[in-house]
Amino acid sequence: MIGQRRRISGLVVSDKMDKTVVVRVERRFKHATFKKYMTRYKKYMAHDEQNQCGIGDTVALLEIAPKSKNKRWKVLEIVEKAR
Repeated sequence: MIGQRRRISGLVVSDKMDKTVVVRVERRFKHATFKKYMTRYKKYMAHDEQNQCGIGDTVALLEIAPKSKNKRWKVLEIVEKAR
């Protein structure tokens, strides 16, 4: 699997920066002790070359070589636009 890049999808929560969006990616898991499903999230900065993403859009991200201190992902496609 050499050369295969990770793909994740999430919700755009900020588009205030130029060519950068902040994407919230949620994951659900079952707690080991309490056997209760929990939701955790993490925020990723992603490169958006055409500034086409808006807040509330669902996007797919692709892992890339670092573009800056915090950007290691790029927007692959917009899965669903916000209403």
